[in-house]
Amino acid sequence: MPTFAAVDIGSNSVRLKISRLESHRLVEIHEDREVTRLGESVFRSGFLSPEAIALTVKVLRRFHRAAQREGADTVRVVATSALRDARNSRAFLEWVRSATGWRVEIISGLEEARLIHLGLTSSLRVNSSPALMIDLGGGSCELTISKSGHIRETVSLPLGAVRLTNDFLHHDPPRKSELRQLHGLIAREVGRIAKRIIAAKPRIVIATSGTAEALAKVCHTLYRTKSQRGMTVTRIQMRRIAKMLPRLSVDERRKVEGIGLRRAEIIIAGAAVFSELMDRYKLLGFRYSPLGLRDGLLAQMAAEHDHATRSGRQIESERRDSILSAVSHYRVDLDHAERLRESALHLFAQLRTVHRLPLEYKEWISAAAMLCEVGDYVNRTGRHRHTYYIISHSEILGYTPQQRRVIAAIARYLGKSRPTPQDGAIKILPPADQKQIAKASLLLRLAWALNLGRGGALHTVRVRVHEGSVQLTLVPNHRLSVDLELWAVEKEKDYFREVFGCDFSAAATAAA
Repeated sequence: MPTFAAVDIGSNSVRLKISRLESHRLVEIHEDREVTRLGESVFRSGFLSPEAIALTVKVLRRFHRAAQREGADTVRVVATSALRDARNSRAFLEWVRSATGWRVEIISGLEEARLIHLGLTSSLRVNSSPALMIDLGGGSCELTISKSGHIRETVSLPLGAVRLTNDFLHHDPPRKSELRQLHGLIAREVGRIAKRIIAAKPRIVIATSGTAEALAKVCHTLYRTKSQRGMTVTRIQMRRIAKMLPRLSVDERRKVEGIGLRRAEIIIAGAAVFSELMDRYKLLGFRYSPLGLRDGLLAQMAAEHDHATRSGRQIESERRDSILSAVSHYRVDLDHAERLRESALHLFAQLRTVHRLPLEYKEWISAAAMLCEVGDYVNRTGRHRHTYYIISHSEILGYTPQQRRVIAAIARYLGKSRPTPQDGAIKILPPADQKQIAKASLLLRLAWALNLGRGGALHTVRVRVHEGSVQLTLVPNHRLSVDLELWAVEKEKDYFREVFGCDFSAAATAAA
């Protein structure tokens, strides 16, 4: 049974969760967290402080020992807002790698929102009604509109509780002028997307993160009812809590049940954000969920190991939706892209004994086929280089940055150039993937050649592998010619022999 570990390096705290995959389901076996305030100095000076780095690395060493003790087969470590903003983030990444051997992945706000959404939908039963998911961290606030388990809208706002506290609240208790400035910025940021959120008409509001947990516990302390169990907060309750907290000193806030010693310092800013969200978006309230980013990371790892998991189906849906969105945005011919994908997947299946690519390359080739023309949107001159840049740098949901780089590299070599170890697109890939790109991109080149005429002339292609040679037979649709496609395929004969080490021939037959 595979075991996965997820580490979330946030602006306020660092969290670890380890789960084992049993019968297509994740079972938690260990969890740990500690407040390190890694982002506190970043929001003041732009740099991670040596003290915060040292404390965070110390915690990560503890997490590393736990992952080893529990026998984690795969560990994924991600960092969010603080590392996105810090000018000395590279030094932190190197320190972590030296201390633990882990490579930290700095993810974007949108990827953070996607993973949180995945963590929630892979465990919670969310009906077809629109849902708003709120994750208020130390450096940012991620808002996601979801319907029937699909992301409809996602946005990251610079409204983290640590960031806002450092920027505005310099006295204890805070002064009225500080609170006015705080509320003014929050209102501006929340108002930027108010029309879109209100138009979505969310019926369910789910909040994650430590700040939401603390506010839910405060609400339960002040308004005890058996039905709430400290998990839900109404808009009126949130408004009252947001007005009450600034009247208390930090020592008084620490004594309020549910807030805690370190959370008391940043809870005023967090409460102000939640109150503004409830009021501006006309929300009835929110329900707290302990699920979050690390649950999404675990779900992603589980899905890549076992596609039968619930999260596997969710990720497949996210990828499909995101690719179709990119196809539409970059004005790609959808019919041609889908024909290209079908041809590429057909060749992948029929030539398995020849290319011997890992099974996951079926997905990467499929995505590359759909997206290989996005570079035309920029300029047809150098379009393959543009394609590589767009795929590797765009927010194509459901793929890790490394997976996007692999997909981009496969799509990069459809023109005259061919992958070499010296190419920038190849050098940044892990050694195992560097060896596979030539094979994968050649399959896509052949699929491209089979659809060169764009008129749907090809009905099917028959593939025969026999005694070290490969023969393609092109079958045209009724009364159509595949002469152009045959010419394009034959141009790849020498390159096919170079990459796969076997002879290659092509011919056309009568129409189907």
